[in-house]
Amino acid sequence: MSDGFLPPVRAKEKAMHVYLLQHARAMPSEENPLRPLSETGRSDACRMADYLHRHVGLKVLEVVHSGRERAAQTAEIIADTLGVACNAAAGLMPSDDPEIWASQLKLRTKDVMVVGHLPHLQRLVGLLLCNDDALSVVHFRNGGVICLQHGAAGEWSIDWVLTPQVLPA
Repeated sequence: MSDGFLPPVRAKEKAMHVYLLQHARAMPSEENPLRPLSETGRSDACRMADYLHRHVGLKVLEVVHSGRERAAQTAEIIADTLGVACNAAAGLMPSDDPEIWASQLKLRTKDVMVVGHLPHLQRLVGLLLCNDDALSVVHFRNGGVICLQHGAAGEWSIDWVLTPQVLPA
């Protein structure tokens, strides 16, 4: 049984996509209070970045992150591989109100990757898909990506999910 499914190989649709990525696995706070990526986390982020670039053909203008060490490192690995800008953004901390980014994403017309934390990402997906941030609609994994599509009528849907556990070694 797999933890996700592979994104379809298809021509780029005109709908806007947002790629939500939970930061890769971090070191325990007892080892390092800043919680940078662990070796496994760095490896997972590199494998994910490579897969998104080579096999998915992911194209975004920027990768945004919360500013916390583990999210920033994950975002930088992805952005470097994709050759795009990487920036810290407000409103992506674990306890931030998901409405901040729900409102921002509804206005965007270009694809973007958002690297953040739980429970914020979980609440954001619930809000976008079901208009209820308390609903747990998708199970995030460290280093995993959930692709949401924003349709022309303003609706959101899950396009695909990809986790490090299903990537080739």
